[in-house]
Amino acid sequence: MVTDTATNNNTAANNTANSANATTAESAIDAAKSFLGTAQEAISGAVDATVQAVKERPVAAAAIAAGAAAAVGGAVYAATQLGEKEAPKRSPAKKK
Repeated sequence: MVTDTATNNNTAANNTANSANATTAESAIDAAKSFLGTAQEAISGAVDATVQAVKERPVAAAAIAAGAAAAVGGAVYAATQLGEKEAPKRSPAKKK
C-alpha cells in the first residue's frame, strides 16, 4: 500500500511538472514571436531608410559601397597572409 501512495504522488508531481513546462514553453514561444515581429519591423524600417538615402545620394552610396568592399578585401588579404604556415622564401644574396 505504501508503494501505491508513493506512485500516485509521483504521478501527480510529474503531471504538475509537465503542465508547468508546457506553460513555460508557450510563454517562451509567445515572447519569441513578439520579438520576431519587433525585429521584422525594425529591419523593414532600416531597409526603407537605406533605399531612400541611396535614391537621394547615389554617388555617396556608391562611394560607401566601394569603401566597404575595399575594407573587406583588405581584411581577407591580411587574413590569408597571416594564415600562411611557411615564411616567405627569400632569394640567396648574390656574391660580389
